[in-house]
Amino acid sequence: MGYFRNPEIKKEGIIWLFAVLLTAFLGWYLASVRGLYLCLFCAVIFAVIHFSSSVIRYRKIAGLADEVQHFLHVFEYVDVGGEKEGELAILRTEIRKMMNKLNHQANLLMEDKKYLLNSIADISHQIRTPLTAINLIVSRLWGEKNEADRQRLLHELEQLLVHMDWLIEALLKMAKLDAGTVSMKKKTVNVSDLLKKSVQDFLIPMELREQNLVIDCTDMVSLRGDEYWLREAVGNIVKNCMEHTPAGGEICIRAAENHLYTEITVSDNGAGIDKEDLPHIFERFYKGKNSADSSVGIGLALARMIVVAQEGTLSATNRINGGAKFEIRFYKGTV
Repeated sequence: MGYFRNPEIKKEGIIWLFAVLLTAFLGWYLASVRGLYLCLFCAVIFAVIHFSSSVIRYRKIAGLADEVQHFLHVFEYVDVGGEKEGELAILRTEIRKMMNKLNHQANLLMEDKKYLLNSIADISHQIRTPLTAINLIVSRLWGEKNEADRQRLLHELEQLLVHMDWLIEALLKMAKLDAGTVSMKKKTVNVSDLLKKSVQDFLIPMELREQNLVIDCTDMVSLRGDEYWLREAVGNIVKNCMEHTPAGGEICIRAAENHLYTEITVSDNGAGIDKEDLPHIFERFYKGKNSADSSVGIGLALARMIVVAQEGTLSATNRINGGAKFEIRFYKGTV
């Protein structure tokens, strides 16, 4: 019988047999043959009661083992029923909790897998688009003899390569943040210097677009965070505003500090954000109705990931007088 495979049952059997023999001997030696029979009868009765209860208990444990085995192979919990109180009931309850947690984790992993597949498909599409344009331009360059047209095509090719470089770098940064491999440094950052460095790469494009940039921040404003990643976040927001601001428009960056938080506001006087786009503006690969054809929908998503990773908040609204407005807040004592 499988019941006797348990070592503790074998030990109990040996101890019980030794106790029976000793008791029977003492009963026969000290009393009579009747005493021997009485001792043997009592021993048998106690043995039947003890081993019967043990068999029932081990069958319940075997039932628990079958439930776990079924769950491991089918990943579906089947309740075969059982006791409602006692140690085995507590054990069954804990096993159910463990199974529910494992099932929840499996569902999360499946969702992550689907999300990863969708992200890879989106990334592949985003990279394939400029690659296709690059191949077309290269094929045209081979047969283009007009020098002016060649220069124009080379300029377009350069812009596409710059766009691809930014796209790949942004995707790598998002992957690092997703994987949790980024270690944010908590240092005191001068916000005025941060803003100046954040817009450095956009000064020439803004000049070509005849856009006016206003930075309103004193040297007294500061916050605790990672300057490198904060520059990336602010820069992506400024880039988004630049792309949605018409020629001759204005982009304004303001920063202020109080006892509760440090706030950075980036606003423009463009068309603003469509009401339907507002709830999704920070979603990865989301492109709003007013987005440019070259937009891939990762700049704002990356900015929010960076801000949230440093325990800040990033929100987007529309200005009363027109245009978009982005607010970054870092509360005191959180970073």
